[in-house]
Amino acid sequence: MSRPPLSPSQTLGRLALIGLGLAALAGTFAYAGGWIGPDRLTPQRIIDTFEANAGSYPGYRKNHAKGLCVSGQFLSNGAAAGLSRAEVFAAGEVPVIGRLAIGGSNPYAPDASVPVRSLALQLRTASGQEWRTGMNTPPVLPVSTIEGFFEQVLASKPDPATGKPDPARLQAFFAAHPESAAFRQWAKDNKPSNSFANATYNSINAFRLVDGDGKGRYVRWAMEPETPYQPLAGEADDKDFLAHDLFQRLQRGPLRWHLVLTLAEAGDPSDDPSSPWPASRQRIDAGTLVLDQAQPEDQGACRDLNFDPLILPDGIEPSADPILAARSAAYAVSFNRRTREGVPSAPIGAHP
Repeated sequence: MSRPPLSPSQTLGRLALIGLGLAALAGTFAYAGGWIGPDRLTPQRIIDTFEANAGSYPGYRKNHAKGLCVSGQFLSNGAAAGLSRAEVFAAGEVPVIGRLAIGGSNPYAPDASVPVRSLALQLRTASGQEWRTGMNTPPVLPVSTIEGFFEQVLASKPDPATGKPDPARLQAFFAAHPESAAFRQWAKDNKPSNSFANATYNSINAFRLVDGDGKGRYVRWAMEPETPYQPLAGEADDKDFLAHDLFQRLQRGPLRWHLVLTLAEAGDPSDDPSSPWPASRQRIDAGTLVLDQAQPEDQGACRDLNFDPLILPDGIEPSADPILAARSAAYAVSFNRRTREGVPSAPIGAHP
């Protein structure tokens, strides 16, 4: 049975949940971008503000705090080798360390309470070329500028009386940002899947692939699952069902996604993560991600990795998207903070 359409209030609530997940480090973006000067706001004060809003969880990532480590291989089929000289696109196998997570700053949040999920990967070739990428389930962002991100985090601040964002403030934010239309439509239509294994993860930002002759082409990419999509049906009794489901699936065999590159055409914005490209754009299946192991984060190889999206191999370059550069700076702030705090001891399932 299909679910009835969301009411306006339900849609706004979903937007709030997704917005909180995506904007948890928005203030740090604003600082990194120079929009907020050091005399007004510092990364330390911003992180303190997030922890005051969401709670203090020492040692955890400051966004996408709840997750687990995964590992496996990327099997390149060579189809993208003509677009990029990066070794990862040559036909062959590259080892992968990764992390699957839900959005938000609370490592104890029930999985069903957060619509945003993420997949971060480190791919390292035999010669030492390294590619790190962080992908999320939304295909676009609600804003295109650092200033807009900061306005979003202000609008998404929980009301002390309810613990939720003020609907009027959120409505005003989205009304002031018409570029959020594609994101709002996705949030209205999207039904989270019932597993990490059957979700699609998107780069959101654009990157420039460079071939052996120096010719470039802008792309976005997505990891599209082989596991058939199934929607999450209602509330799950198990607060950690995503991790438990993943461990069970991996006991039966590896999980696979296809790395699909979408190629930009003239006029497609490469610096605006709020703007979708036409569905008619050429797509290239560049290979298969195979994940065959998972570990709790406190025991896994991903624990000490900063999935900085600007750690790129020769042959992949960043676009001029200001939010992409700011993500890199924000990840560094978060990484340094949690490293000083030490390793959290509570595994998945150990709820306070």
